[in-house]
Amino acid sequence: MSPPSTLGNDKPESGAGENYADINWDDLGFSLVPTDYMYVMKCAKGDKFSQGSLVPFGNIQISPSAGILNYGQGLFEGLKAYRTEDGRLLLFRPAENAQRMKRGADRLCMPSPSNDQFVNAVKQTVLANKRWVPPPGRGSLYIRPLLMGTGAMLGLGPSPEYTFLIYCSPVGSYHKGVLNFKVEDKLYRAISGNGGTGSIKSVTNYAPVYAAMTDAKANGFSDVLFLDSATGKYIEEATACNLFVVKGNTIFTPEIDGTILPGITRKSIIEIATDMGYQVMEGAVSVEQMLGADEMFCTGTAVVVNPVASVTYKETRVDYKTAGPEILSAKLRTTLVGLQTGCIEDKKSWTVRID
Repeated sequence: MSPPSTLGNDKPESGAGENYADINWDDLGFSLVPTDYMYVMKCAKGDKFSQGSLVPFGNIQISPSAGILNYGQGLFEGLKAYRTEDGRLLLFRPAENAQRMKRGADRLCMPSPSNDQFVNAVKQTVLANKRWVPPPGRGSLYIRPLLMGTGAMLGLGPSPEYTFLIYCSPVGSYHKGVLNFKVEDKLYRAISGNGGTGSIKSVTNYAPVYAAMTDAKANGFSDVLFLDSATGKYIEEATACNLFVVKGNTIFTPEIDGTILPGITRKSIIEIATDMGYQVMEGAVSVEQMLGADEMFCTGTAVVVNPVASVTYKETRVDYKTAGPEILSAKLRTTLVGLQTGCIEDKKSWTVRID
């Protein structure tokens, strides 16, 4: 493996004095920009993860009979590093990602790094790729930890070897422009009840959304909103984000019941909104309730907090407010991003300084 060829010493005005990679920070979207290093740690079945190392970013070698390729034994996480105006590098609640990976690993019969191992590995990865952390206000460094069954096997069962790997990429906004959602009423993201894998970040949860997402985008929609598979009457989540609807001074969001991902941004927004004096109700949110809401927004590491402009359910389209001083999603986003970037004092100890 060899380091990427994109090198440089570009010093944007907003980050004077820093050593930056030579890319156009204003053109960042949400796609892979190869960075310099990734972190790799391995362990055998029955053992614990111990010591990993940084290696140049590049392709990995894997057996064609690996558990991740044949049986989907794998998890991923997503978190970001931010550069503050005074040059600090911050992570946002990384221990929550570590704990979520541990819960998923238990469900898929995999060993997982400890919380400290996870957070330290993330820190090492960010520091090794420090020049790829965008200048303040011009993006963030998206960090992708993977936990995979990489040992060779043929029969169905847990892998004999596991790999924990972290790579990263500078990113801008996940969605460009306003969000117009289509409600999918024939395909489902997760089976109902606590027995499935909808509440863990399994790699197997994501490819099944492609058909619905591709169809929706071909018809001019931004994303798909999925319903519960048991009744088809209640909203769950979009392809990669949690959902909230607002009516008056009350915010409604689907409860964590085994079918939706317990988002870390979701959890943070609930606490921020509660601190602001809003009532947050976690429970079943019906399609009718959504269609009658004043406002709707989505949350996630990639999307942050985004207002939803419209939702189309069968032949019915509902438009929501997305602009103006009364828009709740804008207030929540401002507070969240302020905390993540060090512009607002962190009284909750949510941010972790890297350097």
